[in-house]
Amino acid sequence: MSGAGAPSLDKVDGTGLNITIVAGTWHEEITNGLLEGARRALAAANVTVSEVRVAGSFELPVVSRAALEAGADAVVALGVIIRGGTPHFEYVSDAATSGLTQVSILTGKPVGFGVLTLDTEQQGLDRAGLPGSKEDKGAEAAEAAIATALTLRRIRA
Repeated sequence: MSGAGAPSLDKVDGTGLNITIVAGTWHEEITNGLLEGARRALAAANVTVSEVRVAGSFELPVVSRAALEAGADAVVALGVIIRGGTPHFEYVSDAATSGLTQVSILTGKPVGFGVLTLDTEQQGLDRAGLPGSKEDKGAEAAEAAIATALTLRRIRA
């Protein structure tokens, strides 16, 4: 499991931050677990949250950029891509990853990366923050977005 060595982020106060969760709709059980984890982490940090649902992970970059340009301080991008028998997996995974990286660089605002690229559904269930899951990647993506937004706020002050 990839969670070994994960940082422990201290409880942070994100009061005053506006963060948008942008989440795909594929693989509903896993995605809903990611959403709940992100919501918990954002609520614990006292940030203002909005949510936008998109068709799938391919649509995450354009909607994330729109949210950031509309005033969000950060985005938490959540999606699930499970490998199939065609190269589609590689194309969508690369488009989502590269696109979200470009969005962050172009806007100068953080994107918490909560896009799971998986070989099996079970891998997603293990990472979705559901009862019995070994990891909570939705919460981790939200915590990264908060921490980075606060770091940028300090640097730019």
